[in-house]
Amino acid sequence: MSNRSAKGKSTGQQELVRSTRAKIEQALALNDIATAAALAESGLAAGVVEPLTLNLVAWLREERGDYAGAHELLRQALHLSPGDVMVLGAIGAVMRKEGRWEEALALLDRVVAAEPRHSAAWLERGYTLEALRSEAAAIDSYSRALALDPNLAPAYGKLADIAARKGDRQGARMQAERALAIDAGEPAATFALAVMDIEARNGAGAIARLEALLETGLKPDDRTRALTLLGDALDKEDRCDDAFETYCRAQSNFRRVYSAVLAPGYERPSHRSFIETITAQVERGPAMTPALSSPPIAGAAARHVFLLGYPRSGTTLVENILASAADVVALEEHDTLADADGVLIANDGSMPDLDGLDASIVAELRAKYWARVQKLGGAVRGKTFVDMNPFNGIKLPIIARLFPEARILIMRRDPRDVVLSCYRINFAPSPAAYAFSDLEETARHYDALMRLIELCRERLPLACHEVRYDRLVSDFEPTVRAMAAFVGLPWTDDFHAFDRTAQSRGVRTASATQVRRGLYNGGGRWRRYEVQLHPILPILAPWLERFGFSD
Repeated sequence: MSNRSAKGKSTGQQELVRSTRAKIEQALALNDIATAAALAESGLAAGVVEPLTLNLVAWLREERGDYAGAHELLRQALHLSPGDVMVLGAIGAVMRKEGRWEEALALLDRVVAAEPRHSAAWLERGYTLEALRSEAAAIDSYSRALALDPNLAPAYGKLADIAARKGDRQGARMQAERALAIDAGEPAATFALAVMDIEARNGAGAIARLEALLETGLKPDDRTRALTLLGDALDKEDRCDDAFETYCRAQSNFRRVYSAVLAPGYERPSHRSFIETITAQVERGPAMTPALSSPPIAGAAARHVFLLGYPRSGTTLVENILASAADVVALEEHDTLADADGVLIANDGSMPDLDGLDASIVAELRAKYWARVQKLGGAVRGKTFVDMNPFNGIKLPIIARLFPEARILIMRRDPRDVVLSCYRINFAPSPAAYAFSDLEETARHYDALMRLIELCRERLPLACHEVRYDRLVSDFEPTVRAMAAFVGLPWTDDFHAFDRTAQSRGVRTASATQVRRGLYNGGGRWRRYEVQLHPILPILAPWLERFGFSD
């Protein structure tokens, strides 16, 4: 090729870069992200490899659920522009959607420290903090985003959604109206209003809002949430067949969106398989030798309680009952055992010989646990600490080895109501949530975890006490007295104030509405969906009989 032709090609390429960049910037000035991304995609295909085009095309990949593809493009952009806060913020957003929440938060913290005026990063940080159940910090992050950009409708929408979940109707409506005045199709604001409609038993009003929203171009996660709430609204109107069909649509959408990152594969077992691997090890191994009392750890609680069972079994209610007493600190669904997980359990569920663990490893993991608890829940020394996580039944072998002095509260609720409720909920993306997106898999997952819990009770030195949800709501005081005595707490009338406790603490699980309204007997709801549940009833039958719910 002659120098003249090479020079001509270089000049032509430069003109293409300038032209593409100008068109993209024009679209961005009009806040037309979709057009800007489409132009960037065409430009990238033609060889316009710049941080801006890579970032915008990564956004397209992200919107399509291709998080790995988005991440790769953003890595290229960062290589071309090291330290670029726009690119780093985009990587944080992808990490959040991949479920890598703590990594995402650490990266976004770096971004806002480097560029405190980056409103989009503050917004994304709020999303991430919500995923990590740090509600107060999320509210602060959304507020900071709005201080920088008062027209950021998603931040108002998220504040409205949080307020609605907390039962703050006035605050929710005010924030929702602000969001909708900026963007009439803002999803989170519509969700907040729909939640309040459903709580007020105005199913028809919620249906109208949500059906209109579903006609718009919703992002995949927002579509799942809209369909889930629509199912709840139809349920309020006693349109059970329509409601169940809508829940199926919601879960089908969830599976489609997250199949690439959550569906079981060669190196990623299903959540049920993970549980079954642990069960097989407990079954094969010798019964664990009761551990001697472990040396005290600085900052540890005087009394230690693990509250577990299964999602939607009543753990949030019991947590708030116990948290109503003086000198009780309760922590809602945080991964307090994360440090132990990294050492004692592999991604496939395989574990070392826990009975043969070196005493120094045990001491180190205990210390890390209490350090994490203090970071998440504050000072617990000299108090009763309640570690509530429905899935900690999976970790009973680790709990038995590290915390032989702990008390274990196990929630029991009619398995049919539990499985139906799990299928109806829009959980944050996780391997367990992926299991709940299929009704039969939800039932088999429940069966697997119940098998593990019962086996651990037989073979491990655990101090356990069952709390039945139906007896808790129908015979409150005797049930709570027995539970408190097992834990080592004296009776107090403050236990009755659990609804006010929930209001002041804030409930971040899907049980927020029920706990705020006081004792709520949700038993027997499965009967309205008996036809739809019929295929899975044989899977649940052994547990119905064992737990005394057969009828």
